[in-house]
Order: sequence, then structure tokens, then C-alpha cells
Amino acid sequence: MSPHPTYPHALPDLPYALDGLSPVISSLTLSHHHGKHHQTYIDNLNKLLAGSARTEMSLEQVITDTAGKPEHAALFNNAAQAWNHRFYWRSLRPAGGGEPPLPLKPLIEASFDSLDGCKGALAAAAAARFGSGWVWLVLQDSKLAVVHTANAETPLTQDGCKPLLVIDVWEHAYYLDFQERRAAHVEAVLGKLINWGFASD
Repeated sequence: MSPHPTYPHALPDLPYALDGLSPVISSLTLSHHHGKHHQTYIDNLNKLLAGSARTEMSLEQVITDTAGKPEHAALFNNAAQAWNHRFYWRSLRPAGGGEPPLPLKPLIEASFDSLDGCKGALAAAAAARFGSGWVWLVLQDSKLAVVHTANAETPLTQDGCKPLLVIDVWEHAYYLDFQERRAAHVEAVLGKLINWGFASD
């Protein structure tokens, strides 16, 4: 019997090799973050869903169906963390950073005045996020904005808010490589790994 239940959800493959984000995110960090942290959320989610009608729901539907319901907090947390991590892996790419493609670049400039303004807003939100959480670039009312969420919270539960990119600021995302220097990690991610193409798509 497999040690990891895979129904109805399975751990998604990374879109790059384990060393593909090195040296900003080492293969050791990535193997633990993806293979252990993300896998644990998937395993817990499948156990919590077992025998319930929610096994027929998409991951997004499970999240919106359980959000704000204390009796389903464990299910929400594991479903949201499974989704947040899946989105996070696609928000990064080897040899990332650089200039955003169309149509994202003019939208960034209209919303933040410049690419540096957008990156500065993301970095500031990462610094402001006390404890564990996520920093998001989102589309709201035809304009870009930066928001940060605590723990497993996600913009998916906010009406009219479409997530485009995310940076994980839980300590396990950077501590092996940057120790307590979260700001340095975020700066390196924005400069060398952020996947503007994914946001544009």
C-alpha cells in the first residue's frame, strides 16, 4: 500500500528539476518543501475528504465551500495549502525575473508606476507579513494590487480577486538557504526566479 493516499488529489510534479531554482532555492529546500510539506497537505486533505461528498469537488470548490467555517478549519487549511503551493511552484521559474511580457507590463506600470514599484510593493508586503503566510500579486477591478495572507488564507475566497503570482514567506520556504533573512530571499526571488509569464498568461 502506498504511504501517500492519492485519491482524489495527488501531489503535482514540479515544473522544473529539483536543482532548477538553485542557488536562490536549493535542491535541499525544494525537496523538503515539495516532497514533504506539500505532500503532507495532500495526504491530510485526502484523509479528511475520505467518504464525503466533497471528493467530487475540485480543489478550488473545497476551499470556497469550507472557508470561514470553523468546523471545517482542518479541511480548509489543508486544501488551501495544497492549492497555494501548486500555484507557488508555477509562480517561479529557472532564470526568471527580468521584464514582464505583454499584456502584463503596461498593467504593472498603470498600477504601480513602474516594475520597480511593483517589486517594491511585493517586498514591503513580505516584510509586513508577521509570522507565516503568502504575498500575492492579484487582479482587482481591472487593476493590479499586492495583498498578503496569513497561514493558509488565499485570495480565492475574496470576491473579485484573481491571484496572478505568489511568494511563500513561511520560514520553511527559505530558512535552509537564507536563515532569518526573509527580505534577502524575497529580493532574490523577485530578481531571479519570479515567473512574470505565468502571471501574464
